[in-house]
Order: sequence, then structure tokens, then C-alpha cells
Amino acid sequence: MLLPVTLCAAAAAAIINIWLSIRVGQYRQKYKVIHGDDGGGPLTRRMRAQLNFVENTAFVLVLVAAIEISGKGGDWWLAAVAGIYMLARVAHGIGMDAETGTKPRMFGVLVTMLTQLGLAVVAVLIAARVL
Repeated sequence: MLLPVTLCAAAAAAIINIWLSIRVGQYRQKYKVIHGDDGGGPLTRRMRAQLNFVENTAFVLVLVAAIEISGKGGDWWLAAVAGIYMLARVAHGIGMDAETGTKPRMFGVLVTMLTQLGLAVVAVLIAARVL
């Protein structure tokens, strides 16, 4: 079974993860930190941005795939949700560069939480045969 939304979302996630990884590597080189972190400085923030992406995106991809497999979510809306989620995660990564809270970071956090909650609700409704 072909899952076009899941495949595109997973491809986008891989590219974003590579980008976040490159950003970590740039700071490792800049601050000459081979192992570990810099004790809460800019390198740590970039490392957390990447790890936070990995932690949350796994759930989103599983939910997107499950909804798409069910046949109830292969429409435009699932692709739109996945796309908005990926854009929000890029914003979050950029926002994590600042020492204080930023609008891109807050946008990323809010969209991440709402995406997971919304997809989880849809998945439960599908499982309960309400949808």
C-alpha cells in the first residue's frame, strides 16, 4: 500500500533532521566541542532543538501513517497538517538559537502540541469507528 502523505512527511522530516544536525556540527566546530555540550550555551540549545524534533516527530509520523492506512485521512487535510507541522519545526529550530523565548520557538511548540493532540483525537475516533 502506497502512503504518499507519510512518505512525503518522512522525507521532509529526514531533511529537517539533517539540517538540524548540520547546525549542531557548525557550533561544535565554532566552539571546539568534540564531545558533550557547552554547559547550557548555544550548542546545547541547538542540540536540544534537534533532539526535541526527533522526540516529537516520531509520534507525528506514526499517527500520520496510521490515519493514512485507515483510509480515513489520505486527503488534503492530512498533508496540510504534516506540512504545517514541518514548517513549525523549522521555526522552532531557528527560535532555539535565542537565549530567551522567541515567537518562532513558541509557534513551533504550540503547533507541535496541537498537531499531536489533533492527530491523536482523529486516530481514536477512527479506532472507535466514529469516523
